[in-house]
Amino acid sequence: MSGWGQQGEMTEYKKILIKRDLEMGVVMTVFRQKAERLTVQVIMETRQVAWTRTADKTDGVLDLFEIREVRPGRNSKDFDRFKDGKDKHEENSCFTIFYGSQFVLNTLSLGADSVEEAQKWLVVDTHPSDDVCVFFPSSWLRKQMYSVNQTKTNSISIKELKALLPLLNYKAPGTRVLKDKFQEIRAKKDKLDFEHFHKFYNHIMFDQKEILDEFKKESCAFILGNTDKPDASAVMLHDFQRFLIYQQKELWASDLNKVRELMTTFIDDMMRKTNDPEFTVSEFLSFLFSKENSVWDEKFSEIKNLDMNNPLSHYWISSSHNTYLTGDQLRSESSTEAYIRCLRLGCRCVELDCWEGPGEPIIYHGWTRTTKIKFEDVVKAINNHAFVASEFPLILSIEEHCPIEQQRQMARIFKEVFGDKLLTEPVEQLAEQLPSPSQLKGKIILKHKKLSVEGGGITRDFRKGQKQGDLELWDPVDQRWNKHYCMISDDKLYYAEEYEEEEEDPRKYRDLLNTEGWFFGQITDGRRMAERLIHDYCRETGGRDGTFLVRGSETCLGYTLSFWRGGRVQHCRINSGEDGSHTYYYLTPNLHFPSVYSLIQHYRDNPLRCQDFELRLTDPMTQPDPHLHEGWFYGNLSRGQAEDYLLRIPRDGAFLIRTREGEPDSYAITFRGDGKVKHCRIQKKGSTYLLGTTTEFESLVELVNYFRKKPLYRKIKLRYPVTPELVERFSTEKDCASLYEMKTYVEPNEIEPALPKSTVRAVYSYQAKRPDELSFSTGALIHNVSKENNDWWKGDHGGKLQLFFPSNHVEELSNNASPETNNQDMEDNPLGELCKGVVDISKCSIQNLKNGKNGKPHVLTLQDMEQDSLQFDLAVDSLEELFKWYQLAWNITQREMNRQYNREQEIRQQEEVEKKAEVAMEMSDLVVYCQPRSKEKDHFDSYNYKEIRSFVENKIPGKSRTKEFLQYNRKALSRVYPKGQRVESSNYDPYPLWAVGCHMVALNYQTADKFTQLNSALFSLNGQTGYVLQPEFMRHDNYDPQQDKAKVKYNILVRVIAARHLPKSGRSIASPFVEVELCGHTDEKFKTVVHHDNGLNPVWKAPAESIVFSVYEPELTFLRFVVNEEDMFSDPNFLAQAMFPVKGLRSGYRSVPLKNGYSENLELASLLIYIDVQQAGTAEEELYSSSSQLKKKQAELNSEPFLYDTHTNLQRSSLPRQNLSRESSTSERHKPKDKKINNSKFYS
Repeated sequence: MSGWGQQGEMTEYKKILIKRDLEMGVVMTVFRQKAERLTVQVIMETRQVAWTRTADKTDGVLDLFEIREVRPGRNSKDFDRFKDGKDKHEENSCFTIFYGSQFVLNTLSLGADSVEEAQKWLVVDTHPSDDVCVFFPSSWLRKQMYSVNQTKTNSISIKELKALLPLLNYKAPGTRVLKDKFQEIRAKKDKLDFEHFHKFYNHIMFDQKEILDEFKKESCAFILGNTDKPDASAVMLHDFQRFLIYQQKELWASDLNKVRELMTTFIDDMMRKTNDPEFTVSEFLSFLFSKENSVWDEKFSEIKNLDMNNPLSHYWISSSHNTYLTGDQLRSESSTEAYIRCLRLGCRCVELDCWEGPGEPIIYHGWTRTTKIKFEDVVKAINNHAFVASEFPLILSIEEHCPIEQQRQMARIFKEVFGDKLLTEPVEQLAEQLPSPSQLKGKIILKHKKLSVEGGGITRDFRKGQKQGDLELWDPVDQRWNKHYCMISDDKLYYAEEYEEEEEDPRKYRDLLNTEGWFFGQITDGRRMAERLIHDYCRETGGRDGTFLVRGSETCLGYTLSFWRGGRVQHCRINSGEDGSHTYYYLTPNLHFPSVYSLIQHYRDNPLRCQDFELRLTDPMTQPDPHLHEGWFYGNLSRGQAEDYLLRIPRDGAFLIRTREGEPDSYAITFRGDGKVKHCRIQKKGSTYLLGTTTEFESLVELVNYFRKKPLYRKIKLRYPVTPELVERFSTEKDCASLYEMKTYVEPNEIEPALPKSTVRAVYSYQAKRPDELSFSTGALIHNVSKENNDWWKGDHGGKLQLFFPSNHVEELSNNASPETNNQDMEDNPLGELCKGVVDISKCSIQNLKNGKNGKPHVLTLQDMEQDSLQFDLAVDSLEELFKWYQLAWNITQREMNRQYNREQEIRQQEEVEKKAEVAMEMSDLVVYCQPRSKEKDHFDSYNYKEIRSFVENKIPGKSRTKEFLQYNRKALSRVYPKGQRVESSNYDPYPLWAVGCHMVALNYQTADKFTQLNSALFSLNGQTGYVLQPEFMRHDNYDPQQDKAKVKYNILVRVIAARHLPKSGRSIASPFVEVELCGHTDEKFKTVVHHDNGLNPVWKAPAESIVFSVYEPELTFLRFVVNEEDMFSDPNFLAQAMFPVKGLRSGYRSVPLKNGYSENLELASLLIYIDVQQAGTAEEELYSSSSQLKKKQAELNSEPFLYDTHTNLQRSSLPRQNLSRESSTSERHKPKDKKINNSKFYS
């Protein structure tokens, strides 16, 4: 790959020339399902990369913002499809763009015509800069305009604007309102050019009087003028300086030149960039929401080289568990890309599960269906990316299951690939402590078993009596066999949710086709019926040439296109063919399409050219009410009857749709979820069907097909259509559903204790102010909750029944999300939360059905010995597999007769396996510092600084031994990993482990959850090197994490004001709310009210409630912001988050730049908050050293500088309850007076 490394010597001028070339476009080979010659270009106007077939037709785009890597060479799976020799591109002329916001990234694999052309894509920094695009989002606006106007005519109509606004997360007003806004910005009638589109955007984004009123209060460092007419107001240079000094507490702002320089950065008009600049209101708001005004002080993200000279045992080290997996622990894909993703996210300890493969070692999760990858491929991937994100040492945690010969291969590969990077000798021979990260720069350290001096053997992992694999289970509801991942362990058969085969499903294009109104399926007497339908339609409507429909062919397997041309109906067969494993469709032999849908879409945009005519498809024929022919639709079914039908079908995902009684244009979907029957209204609005408030579908059939693939409610998809035939069968067949009622089969939620119906938990305490209110403390459970309105709910607690309490003081619980319990059954369940059911084999008899059953030749039946009618049918693919499962199940039943004998046999069997376990000398020689210790690892009276001890998350030393564990962690290394029951790849809380000095707290990086985000927050410190020096107090002998929280060191007041550019999670407009949470010695949480139908620029109107958090240890405490949306079932769905170490927070009106679940920046998304970080110990705060005391004090402070006139609060008790704010007791949460505010008033 010579030539790729020359870019560093290139001048800026040449880079500009190359960027210009890329904007012009380059014809390259794009490797997808097939290799195609397309034009690929960088469009700086929208900050995207686009690939096009013709000048006026874009095939696809990706945002520069989402590019994570441009990798040289043929290094993606896309290239693997074309190893047949037909592709002549050299290795050096190929490259891949990796992009996206999920753990598994998307790829765009390209082949240039020359090495020089390919190198251009590595030379130019394609990532957008962090400055201008944030302040002036013109490229973002261009991108949105072009998304609805593919012709890029630089204008947008009212109709297109109404279609665009919901895509921007903003509820479109009526046409009349839009026309009024057009007049306000002086736009042309019914159309906006880009300049006026930009003005329209500014009009809705900056017309936010609620935010501006923050700066009309007397305590503000300056007073903003008329906020009713923002254009008439301005922020002068000296006003802005006072704001920075007194409101934002920015010490550097005493230098007026620096303030002037900052202001000119945000001014878009060159004529106004003077020595005496002034902000318009929109520019001032842009500054408030900008990264420059972030709540996070970037100096804490800088690397501290002096902090990198301590022994390794003084650091927290960013660590991954089962790094090779891209999903769950049972059946997900293993990939070298998972290692690359983790390494580039800053991980410094990755795990390799090494197993014996065919002739060479492989990596996968043993005894599971996870795919296998070559050990050598993983090592090469690690070598190429080990030091991209950090130059400090990388630790490879090796779980060894290979025989001696393949261990020797592993040692050889390590040495050949890593070369000098591999650490094979101690840094200092006579040292008595571990070396520092600085001493180990650029080194790779192996964590692996090491032979003792005498060469004694070492035991390997061994699991007794388990069998895992795929079985097909007979579903009496579906009347079909479903494939499940199953496991026999401890005399029980556990099985996960059914799943489809992972290879590409050829039905997906057919499903997409079924959602289109122009697809009529298989019509009776198809040709003549199609002619009659099209003829009648065109005669009534004056239909034009190109009116069409698609139907199933009568004469062969496939489809036919029927269309109107020249006054008559013509028919054209849609041909198909095979290209490897893919089916393609075509009308003319020289132009192929991957689906009928894409073929039709093409000919709607481009003419069909035949020998006799040229025609473009115009108006699609649509079926009138296609749902009328579906078995799941009922035109005359009451709510009670629907519930009765659903109660007979014992499966979540069973559903029907019915017309609501007395409302012909209103429907309801009735379905089962969480074992209960639920209803959701569907409103017909014109020609569309509206689910909730903003989710629209063209038909009920499209709605059903959409929610077959996407969850409708929590994780539940529409699975079982409740047809009259199904209801009849369940009404007449005895024990049709008995499988799901028998106690030998239990649902996982039966394992956990069920909570009373509608239970909530208090996230902080509340003291009743009126006789009809509840009082409760943090953590209290309130039962039988009824939601009277958004702000106040009723419930039972402490012997008091159905009294009011504020809804934002609690969080909802359900049987599916109940608090973790110590229930031993759940702890021992090998499938964890993925488990769907459990059968106790010891209570069953086993039958081998020689003649098979229900179409399967190899079937095993488990029959309940107490109830003869209850049975459980399992099918396998071969007689050999049937014997293995039968033999193991038979052994279990026999074990009941003589369990002691079997236990002795198992012990002897395990001893024999242990004697055979060995470690190759070649591998042992490569191990220096991370030498695992498994025997007596919880005894800390003696240890070697070169050793490392590993603990499962729930087996770490108890609280009584914390001091010993801390002392060990100051000298030697420890690693913690998730328990085996986390098969869905969930994570545990790393905080308690960091608090006792654990160095490598390994998490499942592929899971975007609170705990990986907490991990990202910690390792955002120290330059994101993956190494963070533990605080000095933790290295003292008198440190006790249990007692250290006795004294409050900081108090943090937070108020959420507004948000911008929140991401969309689905088809509907977001209804966001914000949770603010303190993560540390104590967990405190606060949430705002829900802002309905606005994810573009929601504002939480004043008087908004503030929350005061108490910080006991700022070095190890984090502030978390989570933006969720409330869905149609009032459940929270994640949108965005941000988490920061408390020690780096800045006070004032601050922006919170939001990130995705993997802690990567989101384009333009941010919150605006007010935050005040105060050190405890001032004269006033010494009297109020806890959150509760501060809250009590705030009730007495009536002259709050940042809230509206407090006189309005004096009338509160006389107001009706529904008029009270959800943030109850507003006066209690007033911010303490800030003694440093300059009370000089300057009017602009």
